[in-house]
Amino acid sequence: MPTRLDKTIRRELELGEKLYTVTITPEGVKITPKGGRRGHEITWEELLRGDADLRRDLNISLDAYRG
Repeated sequence: MPTRLDKTIRRELELGEKLYTVTITPEGVKITPKGGRRGHEITWEELLRGDADLRRDLNISLDAYRG
């Protein structure tokens, strides 16, 4: 039987040579560069509705516009 997600869980993630903090809460997930304050956050509702794909595509298009 799975454990209910009723409190915040923090884990460290290494991608390439960079470290990130992954915070999982009952409200959603946030990924932040280690030692940073700003990161990417998404709620469980957004994730289940497919808004994660929409947000990713929007960020890609904005990055292409800026670059």
